[in-house]
Amino acid sequence: MSQVGQATSGKPRVGWYRWVVCGLIFASTSLLYVDRLTLGYLKSSLSVQYHWTEADYASVVQWFMFAYAIGFLLFGQLIDKLGAKRGYVIALIVWTAAHLACAVVGLLPASWVLISFTISYTILGLGQGGNFPAALKVVAEWFPQRERSLAIGIFNAGTNLGAILTPLIVPFVLVLYGWQWAIVATGLLSLLWLFFWLPFYNRPAESKFVSKTELAYIESDPFVPVKQLPWLTVLFKKETWAYGLGKFLTDPVWFFYSFWLPSYFLTTFKDQVGSVAATALPIIIIFLVSDVGSVFGGWMSSAMIKAGLTVNKARKFSMLICAALVLPMAIFTLLTTNMWAWVAILGIAAAAHQAFSANLMTLTSDLLPKEAVGRCSGIGGTAGAIGGIIMAKGVGAALASSGGYTLIFVVAGVIYLVAVLVIHLISPRLTPAKFKDYAAKA
Repeated sequence: MSQVGQATSGKPRVGWYRWVVCGLIFASTSLLYVDRLTLGYLKSSLSVQYHWTEADYASVVQWFMFAYAIGFLLFGQLIDKLGAKRGYVIALIVWTAAHLACAVVGLLPASWVLISFTISYTILGLGQGGNFPAALKVVAEWFPQRERSLAIGIFNAGTNLGAILTPLIVPFVLVLYGWQWAIVATGLLSLLWLFFWLPFYNRPAESKFVSKTELAYIESDPFVPVKQLPWLTVLFKKETWAYGLGKFLTDPVWFFYSFWLPSYFLTTFKDQVGSVAATALPIIIIFLVSDVGSVFGGWMSSAMIKAGLTVNKARKFSMLICAALVLPMAIFTLLTTNMWAWVAILGIAAAAHQAFSANLMTLTSDLLPKEAVGRCSGIGGTAGAIGGIIMAKGVGAALASSGGYTLIFVVAGVIYLVAVLVIHLISPRLTPAKFKDYAAKA
């Protein structure tokens, strides 16, 4: 059956296959987060069995973030050269192999476990640094500007699905079979994704599933390349740093949710949850709400653009709304002691983060040509990972002191307003970067 039908008005319908592609990167992002978040649910078991301290756990997270930062840079460059299809395969194989290697660590003498686990998780971070540069490259190639924020919002919602699947899988496998099998169970899911990616993904012009109408719709971008842009040329563009500093300021909040929420609920609301398995329900609720935020945030700015707002106003107004929705987290962390009230506040904050992130990631293709999206997202991802390294150090220090989680939530609540201001100061009108080797269509 042809993808292109006729609407009742006589106008041809645009095909749908680009949304299948969006589904593929949604699935990959979900599995990436399952692998990453597994550590948070193993923290209590590993701490008891191997006597890990808060500083030991923070150190593992820091090394992961350090490698993640390098991975963004390496894969951002690699994906622009090799393309998203091969770049994605390489990244997934690296992070899945490292994830499965974490299970083997349990067979080693107890004195070797921390250092071996740290090495494996470092390699995991290196591979996972390739996911978002590849996914943003896919969106830039498969979607016109007016649909990109929605597509990014949808695939970025995969982070939330991963955060929902992890507490459904890991605590119960952990209880029944031990922490090594929890790692194996989650790692094998990522390998299954390759059986769908390899046969069903190609660039639009090379795909046998794309109609001529859909291809023409996809290729309506305003930039026409003349030659490949050098990495340093992308690095020193202020438009790259409008994105990069936004990531530096806000990504650490999501890393905090990813690595510390299970431990936070287990220690702060121990009388209400009791065990690591019981933390699943509040965390699932938080990430279910954030799923809605991711898709809604992407839809919101796309709808504003279709309604006649400029890209500049649509993106920034959307991010400002999101920043305002996170603020209650900074205020009520000092006042709220009921777990379910706090779940509601965190759910709204997590949804606002994902909506903010969907619009922020769209800046890579708003401000730079397709051929530079991989490198721009790599630079921004590295900046975000550096912020995550600082965050991990700060969280470890805060939890070791009397400050606890309160200071962390206060900072996390106000940082989005700072990010919007920084982005606006760097790029007041979100004007696309000018390169002498690129010409705009009339």
